[in-house]
This record gives sequence, structure tokens and C-alpha cells, in this order.
Amino acid sequence: MSRRKLGSSTLFVFFTCIVLLRSCFLQLVRCQVGEFSPPKLQDPANLDFLTRLAYNGLDNLTSDILSSKLIQDYSFCIEDPEAEWNTAFNFSSDLSFVAACLAKTGDVTPRLCNMAEMEVYFNSLKNGWNHIKPNRNCNSTHWVAGCEPGWACSTGSDEHTDFKNIHQIPERQSDCQSCCEGFFCPYGVTCMMPCPLGSYCPLATFNPSTSMCAPYSYKPPPGNSSHTCGGANVWTDARSSDELFCTAGSYCPSSTETKPCSSGNYCPMGSTDEKRCFKLTTCDAKTETQDIHAYGIMLIAALSTLLIIIYNCSDQILTTRERRYAKSREAAAQTVREKTRARARWKAAKEAAKKHSQEFRSQFSGRFSKKNLPNSDQVKILNQTESETMSDLYPSLSPTPSQAKKTEPVHLMNMMYEIEGDSASFESFDLESREVNGKKISSKEKDIHTHSQIFKYAYAQLEKEKAQQQRNKDLTFSGVISMAMDRGPIKRPLIEISFRDLTVTLKGKHKDLLRSVTGKIRPGRITAIMGPSGAGKTTFLSALAGKAVGCTVSGMIFINGKAISIHSYRKIIGFVPQDDIVHGNLTVEENLWFSARCRLSADLRKPDKVLIVERVIDALGLQAIRGSLVGTVEKRGISGGQRKRVNVGLELVMEPSLLFLDEPTSGLDSSSSQLLLRALRREALEGVNICMVVHQPSYMLFQMFDDLILLARGGLTVYHGPVKNVEDYFSSLGIDIPDRINPPDYFIDILEGLVKTSSSSGVSYTELPVRWMLHNGYPVPSDLRKYAGPGTSPLNGDHGHEIPFSVPEERSFAGEVWQDVKCNVERQRDMIRHNFLRSTDLSNRRTPSTFVQYKYFLGRVGKQRLREAKTQAVDYLILLIAGACLGSLTEANDMNFGFGAYTYTIIAVSLLCKIAALRSFSLDKLQYWRESASGISSLAHFVSKDTVDLFNTLIKPVVYLSMFYFFSNPRSSFAYNYIVLLCLVYCVTGIGYVMAIFLEPGPSQLCSVLLPVVLTLLSTQTNGSKFVKLLADFCYPKWALEAFVIANAERYYGVWLLTRCGALLKYGYNVHHWILRLCTLILAGIICRAIAFIGMVTLQKK
Repeated sequence: MSRRKLGSSTLFVFFTCIVLLRSCFLQLVRCQVGEFSPPKLQDPANLDFLTRLAYNGLDNLTSDILSSKLIQDYSFCIEDPEAEWNTAFNFSSDLSFVAACLAKTGDVTPRLCNMAEMEVYFNSLKNGWNHIKPNRNCNSTHWVAGCEPGWACSTGSDEHTDFKNIHQIPERQSDCQSCCEGFFCPYGVTCMMPCPLGSYCPLATFNPSTSMCAPYSYKPPPGNSSHTCGGANVWTDARSSDELFCTAGSYCPSSTETKPCSSGNYCPMGSTDEKRCFKLTTCDAKTETQDIHAYGIMLIAALSTLLIIIYNCSDQILTTRERRYAKSREAAAQTVREKTRARARWKAAKEAAKKHSQEFRSQFSGRFSKKNLPNSDQVKILNQTESETMSDLYPSLSPTPSQAKKTEPVHLMNMMYEIEGDSASFESFDLESREVNGKKISSKEKDIHTHSQIFKYAYAQLEKEKAQQQRNKDLTFSGVISMAMDRGPIKRPLIEISFRDLTVTLKGKHKDLLRSVTGKIRPGRITAIMGPSGAGKTTFLSALAGKAVGCTVSGMIFINGKAISIHSYRKIIGFVPQDDIVHGNLTVEENLWFSARCRLSADLRKPDKVLIVERVIDALGLQAIRGSLVGTVEKRGISGGQRKRVNVGLELVMEPSLLFLDEPTSGLDSSSSQLLLRALRREALEGVNICMVVHQPSYMLFQMFDDLILLARGGLTVYHGPVKNVEDYFSSLGIDIPDRINPPDYFIDILEGLVKTSSSSGVSYTELPVRWMLHNGYPVPSDLRKYAGPGTSPLNGDHGHEIPFSVPEERSFAGEVWQDVKCNVERQRDMIRHNFLRSTDLSNRRTPSTFVQYKYFLGRVGKQRLREAKTQAVDYLILLIAGACLGSLTEANDMNFGFGAYTYTIIAVSLLCKIAALRSFSLDKLQYWRESASGISSLAHFVSKDTVDLFNTLIKPVVYLSMFYFFSNPRSSFAYNYIVLLCLVYCVTGIGYVMAIFLEPGPSQLCSVLLPVVLTLLSTQTNGSKFVKLLADFCYPKWALEAFVIANAERYYGVWLLTRCGALLKYGYNVHHWILRLCTLILAGIICRAIAFIGMVTLQKK
């Protein structure tokens, strides 16, 4: 009989436990546990028969409880209800607290809360756990002992409790007593609920000193001595009360047992078991967290080593490659020079042998008749091969300079014989490489593939060209005819520009910058544009080049006699700006090579590209500095004159057919200017049409020009024709140049009004433009006809005044402001129209594709980043310091799941990464505008920079977390934090691109500092208005912060469920949105990059 009672009692205990777990707590809350593998129920087959019955009953009720409305209300913090139930209410390993409760009360089931009572309790948690809504058992008119904290009552014996009833609270007024150990009994509810795993719920004891029921914070009701302290009273958010939580440094295998954490383990608050400390860490007894600073130091040491290896090895590889490249080039140049010298000596010896043979023949001319020496023999002697001359004539010669060759080194003689034996060895590199599409390539040309062969080819061609130029200096008439016949056809397309009544008017102000200019610039000639300041020289050049923005261009411009856009020939037109826009962190050779690769024809072979670049370097005198960095304002590089020549060389290496230069000789000394003009003269011989603005050239430079366009103030033409005729033209007007006066300076002084014309000439400087119009039969504008009369000069010595035009009407202040706004809008519209203007390509040059240019850009940007290694190191150092400070000062708080620490992390990382991203596009805007105007791909430019910046995007989160993570020690894994921070850095980098492109450097830096702070403060407003919350939903800090908090909250389970749900409810987060927030950050980064690219293409200046 006793066994039956015992078995019945045991069955009742298990059944009661199942009902309790099933009906009471599965519906509570459910939160996500990231990488945690919840404990599984033990195999029922290993338990006795009664245990199997209990588990069967539990399984039958699971689906009903997990699908209840209560669980659905807490779905924002519960991802997998079944897993959360296992982590919070799986008591299968220890049911001793249920047995103890049965022994104390005799029956557990009547005291357990049903779903209606649990709904009352958990709804009260949303409004504050101590404000429970009055109910059937506890109200103002009816209050039993079970309504007090830590106490519970039982239902009547005749009343059946429906645990799934969510609408009706059963009546509980009988057998009120203290709550069982392992359960908690809330205030205002007469039932009890089991404490979750990770909690410690012993019976309370009265503390006389505080009159409190320790270890809880409630007091027995006053005036009732029979009402003692009960059990636990509340399970709620840890920020409100952490009485039930297992204390830090201890772990609780069950809700009625607590044990101190042993040495070598650590136990955070709410632990159910000990967690083993990592290696290389020390964990004393009763330790809450493990000290993992050593891993942070190891990580940063490994990362630093890796970065040092990458930067040093990459730099070493580049340096070694450049050294081998230079060595191969120098060896090839030395070989070619030695062969050239040997050939020159051999030719000198050959000429001496011929001369001596003639002298030898003349000595016998008186002894022998001319008949004895046939003319055919004479011709044979004079036309012998070089080897025959050496073998036949040298032994019979008297000592000549050629005999001195015997004393020279043997290798030089061998080289001479090598040249003699293979007469084509020197000419073997004389290739028509620029027309490979229409000519057959010989086998020798196909063999040119190594650096040595390529450089030998290039330098052989250069030496041949120099030799040809030397021979052309002193030619007879027959020699000139022979040179003209031997010269091959011009390989570049010819471009002739003619213009008629060209007028440029500034929009808004209606001021003429250029007026009624008519003329022509022809290929193969160098045209100089001169005039005083304000004469419209640069405006004229910009109008011809199609770069006049914010102006109205009228008149006609013809390209090769056709009225077509000059942009159709953009690929073969070079424009050298007045400012030296060159990449300062690249060498001279790297700047030239990049321009050549991207702008020369894609069909051109590499040997020919090498020849072109080497020819430009040699022509501009850049050999000595080809490997030197150009330099920037902060870092000194080459001199200003050398920088100016590099600026010109960037356009020469693309072999233009039309070349515009804006004051290329400004800042150059006389020798450098002559060197530049000689290089341009060589281009003109290739058929290039060269037009350049020149400011006060020397007389020697002035004579090197072919044509001259002389402009007066107001943009009127004073002279346009050959340079050699300009003095005669002014002499015909009675203006003679005094002795020892530079003609260009004298002309400009006259146009400035600084020098008066002679009274005998009868011409004032104001009449010169009209005289030119009359001289050429051009129509004279009506307002200038008064200057057409001979000798008329209304200004009569009033020097320094411009030609008067119509006086603009007076406007009010508001009218002027409106007019300025209108002009700015029109200017922006013209810029956008110019940037998106696409004309038919008539240049017949196929430049490299966008992908090929992307590879070139990638190499260039990579070199630039390697040379900015110190700047990158400073960025990483600042991130390290920021991570260490924030990790130490703002530890990840269990109560808010690291909300505060992650808030500061978002601000710091956003600020630092945005400022670093500004450098990618704000420092080289001018270089981009120049390259884009020449036809280089904008997409390749943008994507290459973003690709290289991806390296920093991947590394910077590791650098920051190596300090922050191991100092703050959050519960979320390092991988989760890295993924969120990676998406954040990608997003803010895109925002930095937008600010760098749309704003000037100063405002962009200010916005980079203010924007993260303002948006983060807006995103952390939990009690703001609906409008503020709506704005916060579109702020990237909220997306990142939500992802951080969710990743951390997933690691809190069991007794932490309500804390997790309370925190997520307060912040408005949802555990199901972690992937969504990461995708949103990445999408925002992509959208910002697209906006930045559109702005870069649209707002560029030309």
C-alpha cells in the first residue's frame, strides 16, 4: 500500500511539473540565442515508466503553448520558442524542488498559475512590475494572504483549473502559505510560477536590522505576525530587480542551489554551469569574467606583423621590380650607345679609306692614262662593300686615324666586326610599328618581348632619330630633296581648326570676353596666342577646345572644314592646363606611363609605347629625374620647371593630333623653354596642330613659333598670321620696333597703353583691332566703326581704359542677387550638359576598355597607397587607441547588452573611417577632372579606388576590435562583432565618398565629425516623438546599433529572457532583423557609392 502511495505521489509530482512547465512558462518569452546549443531533454527510454508518461504529457501540450497569443506578443525577442523553453525551463535533470514543494503543500497543481494569471503578470511587466492590475483574487475589496509577495494560495478542491484558459482567473483563497523553494509568487497574484534556469530562489528569512525578507527586497505585511517571509516574489527585467539572478562568480545548477565558481573557470551572472577559461588567461575562484587582454595583444601583434609584411614586401617587390626594370633599360641604352659609337667610328674609318683611295688614285693620274683605269673599275672601288674596303684598302694605307683603332679594346673591335658582318643589326629595330594593322610584322618584330629587347628597340630608334636630326642640320639642296623623299607618310590624323566671328559672352553679365575673332590654325605649325592681361587668351583657347562653361559661344568653328563638335576628336586632342596638375605621389615615369597606357591606341604594341614614352622623356630632358617623385605641397619633389615639363609630357605621350597649351613656358627659364619648344617643334613635324598661350616670350622663343594670334583687351584680334610678317604689318601701320627691344614685349606694351605710338603713324592702340578687320576685309561691329577713320582716337592718350561698350542698365539689389543666382544655375546646367555630352567618335583611335583601364588604375592606386603607408599606420594607431579607451571606459553592461559601449563605438568608427574616406576623392579632384576630360574612364577611376579601399574596410574592424572586444569582453562572439562592424565601415565609407565629392575639403571634414554624432543621438532616442522615431529608422547608426545589441542579446538565455525582451522592447529592436540590418547597411553603402559616382561624373569641372 505504501508503494502504491509512493508511486502515485511520484506520478503526481511529475505530472504537476509537466503541467507547470507547459502551461505556465512556455508562453512567457522567447529570445534568440546565437551560437548557443540549448540542452536537450534526456532520452526518455533511460528513465522509468512514470518519467516517460510525464514527458509524453509535456510533448502533447507543447504545440498549444508555443502557438499561444502570449508567445506571439513576445515574438520580437523570441526566435525559436522550443529552444528558448529548453534553455529556460528544462528541469529534467533535477526535479527535487518539485518534490520538496509536494512534501510541503501536499499538492502543487492547485497553486500553479494558469495562462490568464500569467498574462496579467507579464502585461504588468510592460507597465512596471509592481503595478499589477486588480483581479478576481486581489482587488480593493478582497485581499487574501496569497496576494502578498512570496505567498500563494490554492484553488478549492471542487474547482478544476484550466491552465490553457487565457480569459478566466480561477478563484484561489484557501490554504494560503509561503511560496515553495524554486518558485516565485508575485505581488497581487495568488499563484506561483517556477523560477527559470540561471536563477536562485531560496526561501526568504527575516532580517531584523532591515525588516526585509532576505535575500529579497519585500517586507512582511505589518500587523500580521502569522504572515512570515515566503519565497521569491518577482522575476523581471534585471534593470528593475536582479534578486532571482544567480550572482556573478557563482553558478546555479538548479533554482534552489548555488555554488562558487572554481579556479580556472568563470561564471557570469545568471550562469547554470561553469565556463572554462581560455588558455593564456588566468581565472581565480569566484571570477565573473576572464581576462582575455592577452589575446587582444596577440591579435594586434599578428595583425601588425601581417601589415608590415604586406607593406614592406609589396614595397620591396615594387622597388626590386623597378630596379630590374631600370637596370634592363640602362643596359639596353648602353649597348645601343656603344653600337652607335662603334658604327660612327666605322663610318669615319670608311670615309677616311675612301678619301685615301682617291688621294692614292690621284697620285697615279699623271703616270697612267685614264684609259688604263676603266670607269667601271672606278665605280667598283667607290662602291665596294665595307668588308672589301677594310680588307683591300687598309693594308696599303699610310698611317691614318683609322689605324688608331688597333689600340682600342678588343670588345670594341669585335662590336665593329659584328656590325660589319650583319649590316642589318642596327636597322633591325627600324619598324613601322604604328601601322601594324595594315602591314606584315616580320619575325624579328615578333621576337621583341623581353624588357631588354624592347628597350634596345626603343633606344635604337631614338639614336637613329638623333642621327637623322644631326644630318639634317647641314643639308645641300639635293640632300633636302632626298630627305623629303625618304620621309614616310604622316601617321597621325590631321586636324585643322578654322573659326569665323567667334564671340564668347559671359552669361548673366553679358560681358564679351572674346569678340569677332576670325582665323585658322593649321596642322604642322605652332601658333602662339599673345596679348595683355584680360585679352581673353585662355578664353579663346577654351572656346576652341570646347571647354567654355558659363559662357555663350557664338560664331562658327569648323574642324577640317566641317561644322562638327571638337569633342568628336577628344581621344586625339591634348590640353595642357596652366596649373601643373600631376600626381605628386607618383614618379615622373609612372605619371607618363599611366597617361600613355590609358590614352594610346589599344592596338599599339608595347615596344612602340616604350619608344613613345622614352622619346618624350628624352625630348623634355627628364632622364635624370624619371625615377623621382613629383612631390606635393607637403612633400618636396622635383623643381617647378621640371614639374611643368612633366605636365606637358602627359599630353605628348598620347601622340595628339591637336595640342592646346595654356602658358606652358610660365615659370621656366630660357633653356628649359627652348627645350620644351624643340620638343613641340618635333611634334609639329609629325603634323600636330599646336596652339599655345604664351606670356612674354624671349626673342629666340618668339622666332620658334610659326603663327601668332595677338589679342587686345576685350578679346579683339590685332594680328593673326605668320610670325615672320608681324613686324612688317606693324611697320605698315607706322609702328616700328625700337632697337634692342623684344618685339613681343613691345606689342603688349602698346596694347596695354603703356607705350604711345608715334604721332607720325596716326594710329592709336584702340584702333588696332579695327585696322586688322579692315586689312582683311572683315565686317566691323557697329560700336567700333567710329575707330575706322584714319587717325581717330577718342581716348587720345587716356591710357589704361578698355574700348567702351554699351553701359548695362542699373539693377536693384534684389535684381542683382537674382541675376547672380540665375548665372550660377546656368553655369551648373552647362557643366552637367558638358559632362554628359557624347559626340560621335571620329578620332579612329580605339583606347583600352574600361576593364583594362581599371587594371591600370588599380596598379596606380596601389602604389599610391603603399607610399602613404605612414598615413595608414596613423589611422590604424588612432583606431587602436579609440578601441582601447572605449573598451576600458564603457564595458559591455549585461543590463543593456552593451548598448552604451556600442553607441560610442559607432560614433568613433564612423568618424575615423569617414575622415579617412575623404582622402580617396578629395585630394585628387583636379587630376580626375583632367583625366576625365581627356577620355579616361570615370568608372575605372572610381571602382579602382573603392577596390583598394576595401582592404582598409576589411582591416579596420579587426584593428578596432582587437582592443575594444578584448577590453570590454561582451558575450557575443568576435565574429559577430566583426561582421556588424565590417558592414558599418562599408556604409560610412560610402557616405564619406559622397561628402568628399559634393563638398569642399573644409565642409566635408566638418560634416564627417558632426554627422555621426547627430545621427547616433537621434537613433538612441527611446522616448522621442513619432517624427523623431521615423527619422531614426533611416539613420545608419540605428541599423548598426540594433545589429550589435541583437548579436549580444542572443547570448543571454534562461533567467535573462525577460531582461532581453524588456531591453529590445525599450529600444524598438527585433531579433528577427539582424540579417536585415546588415543588408540595409550594405545597401546603404552601395547606394552612397552610386550617388558619389553620379556626382563625380556630373559635377566635374572642365
